[in-house]
Amino acid sequence: MKIVASTKLTRAQRAMAESRTYGETSNKIFEEAETKPTEGEGKKTLFVVVSSDKGLCGGVHSGLSRATRRALEKEPNADIAIIGDKCKAQLSRGNSKNIVLSFANIGKDVPTFADASAIADQISLLPGDYSSIKILYNKFLNAQSYEPTTVDAFSEEAITQSANFSAFEVDDEELPHLREYALSNSLYWALAEGHACEISARRNAMDNASKNAGDMIDRFQILFNRTRQAVITGELVEIITGATASEDL
Repeated sequence: MKIVASTKLTRAQRAMAESRTYGETSNKIFEEAETKPTEGEGKKTLFVVVSSDKGLCGGVHSGLSRATRRALEKEPNADIAIIGDKCKAQLSRGNSKNIVLSFANIGKDVPTFADASAIADQISLLPGDYSSIKILYNKFLNAQSYEPTTVDAFSEEAITQSANFSAFEVDDEELPHLREYALSNSLYWALAEGHACEISARRNAMDNASKNAGDMIDRFQILFNRTRQAVITGELVEIITGATASEDL
């Protein structure tokens, strides 16, 4: 599994680098427009947790679940949409009432923009009036480390209320498409980075498992040799004792 993960890591990192272009470009637009989440009664936050269905990759999923629980402590009424069965199983134990949407069979291969678009389409159909959408994913730092990170996806109302949004000259009828396209870009970025983190973590986990198995074999080999030597020594002592006793007779 370590060898398989090592061969997949290069593809995953290449897809991650390509996806960053989409996500960072969308974020740059909203940064220049000075877009901020809207506030008001009855408006909630939607957390989109980006994990996968696969395990055997260390704490890549549990760390994301812990970050989600910390976020829910600050916003206990927020809703959750979960991508992947691993985080769904972990969050369902204590936060099942917050889960409004989940996706499975994601992350079997390198994520594509089509996957992100399909997820964004389902999120856009949710009936809740959300002030903002926060995407939680594992950010790839290097081949050995990652960290849970949040990226914002703003509502139409937040976009129209941006201080510098008029400079972009976006027609009102195009605004829903812009919002969904920006959400797809951010999801694609999160999916690709999360996939790269998972493959890297799996490679490290399998490497550690192989080393631990080797250490265990060495320890048991030493124990076996010591036990065998003790048995042989005991038999020799019995033989010598018996021979000495025969000579005395």
